[in-house]
Amino acid sequence: MSTCLTSKPATTEKAAAAATTGAAVATATPQQQKMADCNKEAGTKNLKGEDRKTFMSTCLTGKPAANEKAVTPQQQKMAECNKEAGDKALKGNDRKTFMDTCLKKAA
Repeated sequence: MSTCLTSKPATTEKAAAAATTGAAVATATPQQQKMADCNKEAGTKNLKGEDRKTFMSTCLTGKPAANEKAVTPQQQKMAECNKEAGDKALKGNDRKTFMDTCLKKAA
């Protein structure tokens, strides 16, 4: 009788607990996902040691580092257009025309 009472329900309970634990592991919390994303980005940037530690801390808090300024979307677009104009070695009126056109694309 004890074998009957303990073997099947215990096995079923263990299986249910394992299934629940497995499901919890498979679904990452938002914090776990953010950690994975920040870790991947740090790896992409080949950061090591103190630089990686600082980057991870900043990335996980979502705040820019003290020495980094927050860049507005317009400033980001200006930097991208400026870099592209430099890559094309544009100067004078050609550069001005290109910059006007490039900046208007964002609007």
